[in-house]
Amino acid sequence: MRICLVTADPGHPLLAATAALLEPRHRVEVLDPGADPGPPAASGAGLADVYLLKARTPRALALAAVLEERGAVVVNSAAATARCQDRVQMAELARGAGLPFAATRSVPALARLAAGEPATALVVKSRHSRRGDLVARADGAARLRELAAAWPDEPVIVQEFTANSGWDHKLWVVDGRLFAARRRSELAPGGRGPALPLPVDELPADWRAAALRIGEVFGLEVYGVDILDAGDGAPLIVDINAFPGIRGQAGAPEALAGLALRAAAGEGARPFTNNPPLKAS
Repeated sequence: MRICLVTADPGHPLLAATAALLEPRHRVEVLDPGADPGPPAASGAGLADVYLLKARTPRALALAAVLEERGAVVVNSAAATARCQDRVQMAELARGAGLPFAATRSVPALARLAAGEPATALVVKSRHSRRGDLVARADGAARLRELAAAWPDEPVIVQEFTANSGWDHKLWVVDGRLFAARRRSELAPGGRGPALPLPVDELPADWRAAALRIGEVFGLEVYGVDILDAGDGAPLIVDINAFPGIRGQAGAPEALAGLALRAAAGEGARPFTNNPPLKAS
């Protein structure tokens, strides 16, 4: 089978390990959406059996959409990926499905938000998720003005800061299989540290259920979820990412390789369970 990685970074550990599993029996190609003039079908090369959409730039999404129009199988789909790039749409979809997503409001430009005095500490994020976007905590007007000076015209979303342990719980799902780690929040003093492995069995059942439910709601097969402990173990979802890096998670490359082969063979999505992945054979 031909499996194509849509990425500018084929050496990423997850992708490289997945390709190593597949290549003994299958052809793995790379399509850089920032460099390639168009989908292979446009130049007569024919479509791959499946495209793994790791890149999430506007150009990558446009390329994936064209590939889908030509009949290609793309994981995750362009539409599902786009739902995670707009944090307003993300919050509306999640909360509308009854998921415990943080209350979120949008502000057209950060400068408008800085004109007032917040009643409580806020988390301010760029509305559109992208590399190098804004994610910051603002405890008062002075901090908001500081952010507005650096990002005056940035459309943002605002969430009330939820007191927590200072740890983000990172949950990842690949083809219905759940992985987990915890990492210091980027909003905590000192910033992020390394991700520490977290056995999935140690997660509360409602956390696991919420993470798996996201795949069904958003139409995702490879994704990540950021969850905070909102008190008494209650989960609070603060972000969802399509096709994240999932570094250092034993079994993740195998799960992704199995997904690629199943998708290439035209099989439907697996049930959202924590069953072992298919072997890349």
